[in-house]
Amino acid sequence: MKIAFVGKGGSGKTTLSSLFIRHLAAGRAPVIAVDADINQHLGAALGLDEVDTAALPAMGARLPLIKDYLRGDNPRIASAETMIKTTPPGNGSRLLRVTEDNPVYEACARTVALDDDASVRLMVTGPFTDSDLGVACYHSKVGAVELCLNHLVDGPGEYVVVDMTAGSDSFASGMFTRFDMTFLVAEPTRKGVSVYRQYKEYARDFGVALKVVGNKVQGQDDLDFLRAEVGDDLLTTVGHSDWVRAMEKGRPPRFELLEEVNRQALRVLGETADASYERRDWRRYTRQMVHFHLKNAESWGNAKTGADLAAQVDPAFVLDEELLATAQPV
Repeated sequence: MKIAFVGKGGSGKTTLSSLFIRHLAAGRAPVIAVDADINQHLGAALGLDEVDTAALPAMGARLPLIKDYLRGDNPRIASAETMIKTTPPGNGSRLLRVTEDNPVYEACARTVALDDDASVRLMVTGPFTDSDLGVACYHSKVGAVELCLNHLVDGPGEYVVVDMTAGSDSFASGMFTRFDMTFLVAEPTRKGVSVYRQYKEYARDFGVALKVVGNKVQGQDDLDFLRAEVGDDLLTTVGHSDWVRAMEKGRPPRFELLEEVNRQALRVLGETADASYERRDWRRYTRQMVHFHLKNAESWGNAKTGADLAAQVDPAFVLDEELLATAQPV
């Protein structure tokens, strides 16, 4: 399952995504965690210190390697230089699996150890560098994540959890359609639910499965406010957590000591994500991928690469789980 956590800055989406990642890993599920936020905090939320967090390889800096690997021997893609963030896979492309080893993971992923020998693979887009300031768009870095998601074939019981950039910035690309479930973290305030309304409106025509997780809920009044504002989209709520406070101080207790009420909220998230599996529509997923690729090709991709990027689309190709058996590293 591919799961996104979104919300306004400061809503607690990174904290909740890290708790959910820990919850999945504690159940020994294979998990790839991706920090696609402009503020890179997921590594620290998973327990890495400043030195290890700073040493994480940036996906954006390894985009040529990612492109060269994923294009494989697809005859529709003449070179890695003609690939853009939305280039879809086709016959001959290399695909990614959650549990495999491949050059992309070797270059971009690092294993983060958690409690009781549990672990996750962590990938990060990378922060702005001095050379980026004033000249680069952050979405050029997030493009590495979108390209990998477009080439990922994940099966039941496998999870990719992405901590997205704050607010509605993710709508600047087609990445918002790449998930089986999107959890929007909202505080019980007007600003907290404003991002929900915007996200709901933008996602309406794309079949995005969206549920709201209320965060920093302190009482019945907060709960009533969220229910009035988001209705049936409110899935569960999370309140104050001494465990989280300790984690934010760099001294996290064992995960099994997380408060039961918050552990129950994580179980609800997991059950909701798993239930979305049976609603998967790989053909729609592939059509949306092609839709955004053609839009990007016409808008800027053709001019930038000097190629007709519409020709990269393989009309007979559908990314689905039947490809799991053949999605092996080369």
